[in-house]
Amino acid sequence: MAEAKQIIDFARKRGVILRLIGGLAVRNHCVITFFCEREYLDIDFVGLSKQSEAISRLFEDLGYKENRNMWLTTAGNQKQFYKKNLEDHVDVFLDSLKMEHDIDLRERLNIEDYTISISDLLLSKIQIFELNEKDVRDILTMVKDLPLGEEDTKGVINVKYLAEICARNWGLYHDVMMNIDTCVKLMPNYNLTLEETEKIKTKLDKIKESIEKVPKTPKWKLRAKIGERRPWRRKVEEQRIAGT
Repeated sequence: MAEAKQIIDFARKRGVILRLIGGLAVRNHCVITFFCEREYLDIDFVGLSKQSEAISRLFEDLGYKENRNMWLTTAGNQKQFYKKNLEDHVDVFLDSLKMEHDIDLRERLNIEDYTISISDLLLSKIQIFELNEKDVRDILTMVKDLPLGEEDTKGVINVKYLAEICARNWGLYHDVMMNIDTCVKLMPNYNLTLEETEKIKTKLDKIKESIEKVPKTPKWKLRAKIGERRPWRRKVEEQRIAGT
């Protein structure tokens, strides 16, 4: 965490935007640390493609080397830097998170000082098709510790934003709603108090209700008629979302 924040602060002085994603980003907003503390394998950031060259120079000045193969194999969507070996590396995703469903972050990197917005961070977790234990823990951590709201404010889950983005993409809507139900079912596995359990369930119900209520786009309605008869998500390779 200390190294990640030092990199962001160094970048800020140069006018370069970098924001944390993944488990470390969740850890930065965690109130009760023993619940969310876990092993973090690497550091993952999001930056802007228009600052690609400046990002490379930044990490070079910090003593990193660039793995150019990552840049080539991802068609310029991801950069990777390392110091001693490729196992100990930093990933920088550019403009968006290309997971099961894309999250465009180009206009959303100034909401928080060190991470992507809480809303986008939650969305990056709750859209994952095969949630693992770490993913569920991260989702429960955010919902447990952070308030709900309807604006892009620091430390707040913007329910209105989540509802509106799901109203444009049926596949994203489908997976988010499914995973909310999954998280509710798995809560007994996380040694939560009765008060914490009720708080999380109430918030998840409110998120789900908001997503259901918002008017859906014509494109969403057409795709909903097809449903699961056609693929609705991208298959994501594990290494491309390392650290999440």
